[in-house]
Order: sequence, then C-alpha cells, then structure tokens
Amino acid sequence: MNKEFLYTLLDTVSVSGCEEPNQRNVLEYMKDIADEQIVDPVGNVINVIHPEAEMKVLLGGHIDEIGFRVTYIDDRGMIHVQKAGGVRPVLYLGAPMQIMHEVYADGVTSYRKIEGVGVVTSDLTKKGDMKDSDLLIDIGASSREEAAACVSVGDPVCADTTVHDLLNNRFSCRALDDKTGAFVILEAARRAKEKGCRNGIYANTTVGEETTGRGAYFAGARVQPDCAIIVDVTWANDCPGTDPADTGDVKVGGGPVLCQSGMVNKKMNRLLEEIAAEKNIPVQYEVAGGRTATDGDTVLQTGNGVPIALVSVPLRYMHSSVELASYQDLENCIELISEFLVRINTSFTFLPISV
Repeated sequence: MNKEFLYTLLDTVSVSGCEEPNQRNVLEYMKDIADEQIVDPVGNVINVIHPEAEMKVLLGGHIDEIGFRVTYIDDRGMIHVQKAGGVRPVLYLGAPMQIMHEVYADGVTSYRKIEGVGVVTSDLTKKGDMKDSDLLIDIGASSREEAAACVSVGDPVCADTTVHDLLNNRFSCRALDDKTGAFVILEAARRAKEKGCRNGIYANTTVGEETTGRGAYFAGARVQPDCAIIVDVTWANDCPGTDPADTGDVKVGGGPVLCQSGMVNKKMNRLLEEIAAEKNIPVQYEVAGGRTATDGDTVLQTGNGVPIALVSVPLRYMHSSVELASYQDLENCIELISEFLVRINTSFTFLPISV
C-alpha cells in the first residue's frame, strides 16, 4: 500500500466539478501498469489492465470531494460561496480555507492556491439553520478589485487540512470520502495484476459523485462491464452520536463493509465473503433498504444492467471538514478486491436463482 500516493490524493483539492489536478496524479501513478488510460468527456480517468480480456470488471471510487464554489465577491473583498455536495457550512466557521483559483492557458487547466478563513460572527455561531450562502471566506482583501485579482466566480473552495496520523493505525484528513475509495481501487488493480490476474480491470476514479452522479453513468455506459465493484465510505457507529441499529454495527478498524441491499448482487457478495474467510480478512455489514446512495446505484442501471457489489471503508465524521479512518481497513479492502479480480471468471453466474 503506497501511503505516499494516498497523501498526494488527499492533499490535492478535487472539489466536485474540479477534479482535473487529482486525475493528473492518477494518470501519472498508473502509467507504469495500465495497458490503456482513458479520459472521457466528463473527466473520468479509467485505467485499464488487459483490455483484450473477455471478462470485464469495472472498479469505481469517486475522486471528487465536497466543498464550495465561489459565487460572488462583495465590495469588502469577502468571498461568497455555494455548496458543492453535502457540506455542513457551520463546520467551516473559523476554519482555515483554501480557494483554488482556476487558470486556463494553452489548453491546460491549472489551479493556484489562495488561503483564507471562514468568517466567524456571533450571529452565525448561534444560527441553527446556517446555509451555504451565510458562509463568507476572508482572504485578507480590502476591496472587490483586490480580491478579484486572484479569485474568480466558479473557483472551488474547501477546508485547508492535511493528513495526521492518530493512535491505533488511524488517520484524519478532509475528503477521505472518497479519495480513500479511489486509492483502494487503484491499489487493488495494481495488486491484482501483480498476482497474475488475466481479467479485464477497468479502474475508474469517478468524478461528480457528490453532486450529479455523471461520472458513474459515463463509465458504466462506456465500459459495459460484466460486473462492478464500487468502493465508497460508510458511517462508522463506534463514535458519539451514532446508533448501530440504524444501518448495522460498523467500526473503524473492523474491516471492509459489505452492503446488504436489493441493489447488490448476492453471488458477488458471497464470493467476497468466501475470499475474506480464506484470507482471514474481517468483514462487517451495513444494510441499505433501498438505494445505496453511492455510484453503484447509477452503474447498476447502465446498459442492460450491471451486477454490483459495494465494499465500503468505515469512516467517522463523514461530510465534515475533517474525517477519520484506518490504514488497516484500506489494506484489507485492497487485498479483498484484488483477490476477487483474480478469481472471478466467465463461468461465474450472477443469477440469484437457477433456471
């Protein structure tokens, strides 16, 4: 497991709709092992191993993160924003913030970091229903003109946080949802190839999951896989304010989480369970009574329909400015999925009942 690359993904801002810088990281990291690299019109990057193979498995982990987009600069030079994804604006009061100013030149989009802080007022700290339009970002400017010289409408904004190692092989950072999932699918693809996998692996670092689901649709429709494994995060309930009775007993450090849902293919889940038992990989379960609220819901409904499994990373404090996960859970997810890629074959039946 390449922690250095994980840190690169986490440190690189990729607010939903502005994923290009991180996708360049992915292209560079995978170029030594991918047989083909595809960039599609919505910004997905699909790293393909064995494109000639009859069996095609799509892996999906979304690389976009929650954040904001600049909507307006007022006369004081304060930056107004609109949310991109399921952010909770109150968590950004007084927080260090970063605006990535988009620069387009010679056909290439790049970003320049502008630092700021989420404005704090006594009224906002008491407001129970704070909206994204209530949040202001102070970059130190004294006027609209001064701010507009380095910030533009549409620029992405997010918390300015870095990775911190914690006790018990755990770590924290913003946007573990779902850069950890993107990391897992890439590492699983690499490991599966090293193990001699001959199936077609289509590892898609997906755009737009937090806002539109556009990336998952484009990838599923393009690849038309035999099946797909989606890797996302899920709520851990081993922290204050949570209840395992809601969706299942899930702990950080407790292993990959398999989803029990009508959206998930039972035969794929059983193969994952068999692999986990053989490899002594602990697994946990979550229950989704309907949709899974992941890219799997979209991929499943592309083409003639795609059987999916959902493997999730346990996460504390999801959709906050800082989240918490376990390195060991990432490693176990990588090993579980890499073995699945090696073992699945064209004789595998996805049918839940026999004809």
